[in-house]
Amino acid sequence: MWTFVFFFLFLGTLIALGIVMAAFTRKIAEVEKERADLQVEENRVFDFLHGLGEAFSEGVRPADLHRLIVEGAVRILEAHGGALYLTDKTDSSLVPAFISAGCPPMVPLPPHLLEQFTSTPQALESFIRLHSVKRGEGIIGETWELNQVQVFDHEELNLEDNRDSSLVVHSAIIGTLHYRRKTLGVLALANGPMSTPFRREDLSVFKTIAEQSAFALYNEAIYLQAGEKKRLDQDLQVAREIQGILLPSRSPEFSGFDIDGINVPAHHVSGDYFDFIKIDTDRLGVVIADVSGKGVPASLIMAMCRSVIRSQATHATSPSDVLRRVNRLLYPDIKEDMFISMAFLLISKDSGDVTMARAGHDPPLCYRTSTGKIEQISPRGMALGIDSGDVFDRICEDVTLHLDTDDTIVFYTDGATEALDDAGMEFGMPRLIQTIQTNASSGASVIVRKTSEELTAFIGKQHQYDDITLIAVRKI
Repeated sequence: MWTFVFFFLFLGTLIALGIVMAAFTRKIAEVEKERADLQVEENRVFDFLHGLGEAFSEGVRPADLHRLIVEGAVRILEAHGGALYLTDKTDSSLVPAFISAGCPPMVPLPPHLLEQFTSTPQALESFIRLHSVKRGEGIIGETWELNQVQVFDHEELNLEDNRDSSLVVHSAIIGTLHYRRKTLGVLALANGPMSTPFRREDLSVFKTIAEQSAFALYNEAIYLQAGEKKRLDQDLQVAREIQGILLPSRSPEFSGFDIDGINVPAHHVSGDYFDFIKIDTDRLGVVIADVSGKGVPASLIMAMCRSVIRSQATHATSPSDVLRRVNRLLYPDIKEDMFISMAFLLISKDSGDVTMARAGHDPPLCYRTSTGKIEQISPRGMALGIDSGDVFDRICEDVTLHLDTDDTIVFYTDGATEALDDAGMEFGMPRLIQTIQTNASSGASVIVRKTSEELTAFIGKQHQYDDITLIAVRKI
């Protein structure tokens, strides 16, 4: 009897051991499968990261990078489709950057397009690929607003089941792409009814994809900005060269007078203007102007101003009359918040006298060699572009000056007197007067060069705030 008992105990033990071994074998197989699946997943992630790295090394185009991100994410997580939305420049909406083929729509669809889907599917597809998403709009806008990663199942999506199967999102995983505290967009993956739903375990992989995608998009933006800046710098350099052609390339030769001028832009291009205009064999016009504002807008107004003043200075007999005509022509085309200050000097070779009119420009300085003193020349006048003509015409006037030998008139823009040093102190009128008095006996070119050097030394390492223009007219 005990023999039978021991036999059945032994048999039971063998059966239990077999069951345990079978379960253990199954467990090992499951672990091996999970390890193999994990290895496949890791390989896919590695391929994705490797693809991003190679794309940048080869200089990927933005459109190709967007496609690479979406298709890589779809492949890794075995999704039905995916979409990448990027924030617009105002950060007020998301703009579709790439939507993979066959991706179920993840934005609210207009009823009329749903009704027409069977007959005109292209209309719905165009809507999806062009539709910008606002904050809180649909699952894309909601994720953007919450600034997180979310997994949606069919019940959470709350979509109608009676629509075409290709338009149904059965599950979705969506997350914002942000780098250095800046949200760049939203990456979304979707599965249709016939696909395997996303699991919560997919979140960690998706987050890795999102982080690397955000890093790639951020670098793309930096790269594009650098390229755009380089192109802009090149364009500005060309603009500076063109503007250099518009300004005098050398001093004019005019009997009885020594004349020189210089323009030092604060940026690539200048809003200051100076010119020497030959009226006829006996008369020469000298112009200096300063457009309000700086940079490219001011330089464009300067170019327009040059064309107008040159056209109106022909056969001029009165500087104030020239300024009146220039004002009437420029006024309609100048914005309300812009104006031009200008001074126009007419030199007569026969008499040796000079006549000047001023349109709101800084008063020129006249150095008298007999006394060594400087006086300001301040004829009445208002800036160009402020009044259509009646008030301007009434105020603008001519002033005639007699110059003795070695007397000098110096024109300047406020960029000279208002130049700042490292401590925020202005160069000021006293320094300008002192510099002119020190160099007046050496001629016009020396006055201009030494004053420019004094300004450069004064400004030092401080950025030049405004354009600087200087003109010296010396009677010889």
